[in-house]
Amino acid sequence: MDFLIGGRLKVRRLGFGAMHLPAETDPERAIAVARRAVELGVTLIDTAHLYGGGANEELLASALHPYPDELVITTKVGVARTGPGGEWRLDARPEILRDQVEQALRRLRVERIGLLQLHRIDPETPLADQLGTLRELQLAGKVGLLGLSEVTAGELASAREIIDVASVQNRYNLHDREHEPVLRDCAAAGIAFLPWRPVAPVGGPRVAAIAAELGATAAQVALAWLLGHSPVLLPIPGTGRIAHLEENVAAAGLVLTPAQRRRLSGPDLAEIEACFTGVLSGRISRDEADRWASRWHSDDECELDEDQRWALDLLFGIDLRPGPGEDFLHSDDQVREWRDELRRRL
Repeated sequence: MDFLIGGRLKVRRLGFGAMHLPAETDPERAIAVARRAVELGVTLIDTAHLYGGGANEELLASALHPYPDELVITTKVGVARTGPGGEWRLDARPEILRDQVEQALRRLRVERIGLLQLHRIDPETPLADQLGTLRELQLAGKVGLLGLSEVTAGELASAREIIDVASVQNRYNLHDREHEPVLRDCAAAGIAFLPWRPVAPVGGPRVAAIAAELGATAAQVALAWLLGHSPVLLPIPGTGRIAHLEENVAAAGLVLTPAQRRRLSGPDLAEIEACFTGVLSGRISRDEADRWASRWHSDDECELDEDQRWALDLLFGIDLRPGPGEDFLHSDDQVREWRDELRRRL
């Protein structure tokens, strides 16, 4: 399964996130894992200036340079140790971006970065200044394609008025689909979507049952679901262990049946209970719970069973008193009855 990022960079859709490589504590093992990833056919590796202040980039160069022609190493800039006490903070001022790109070129030992992503939009710097600087670096030949990380659909639309966006890297997985609107926009425009944290958290009885049916692990099922969910999804699972790496890469060959996909696409009752508990404790607002529950009803791939529909309807039916606090319109007996029934169905 291949994908052309920006219509130019051909990569295999299952990539590798280098963040968890133990560059400082066990560099030999880290190098072995990176090299094994390439041996297994991985052609997309993700890193960032933030990962060890560039140490992760240096490690990849030590392990893999000179790079195979088909290998794409993407890095991210825009987070720097420029806080009052030298702590990391979002910082995408033009001078910071230029400096981090120069450092990345040196550490990765390349003349041009094939894909460069803005790690986060800096709220204190005008977006036009941030993206305009990256565009200048692109025109100077130091960067090939440009991408974004952890953006909303609105931010993506604004960015596309300034630059050609080739990729988006947002948190997204089987159990966390907050950025589904962003994914839809990426799919419509042919923009690569690199989900970070693609297999965490993985769990629940349905995932375990399907993993048992296929003789696979829960992580493999989660990755297979992502690969089948949208053709623009390029998961980048990370690990510091070769065995785990090999397990992840093998997920590219795992095929879920349509029925299995429908079973996975709805929420686990355990997830619904967690949201239910959050509403009752005041940690989750009424609006947040409604948004969370309504996305399952709007997912065309999702086929809810009777228990799931009952539990989601329960969430929609919880009424809170207006204003702050933890006082609810429902009696304690009613709440206990609901909780007992929900747990009975788990």
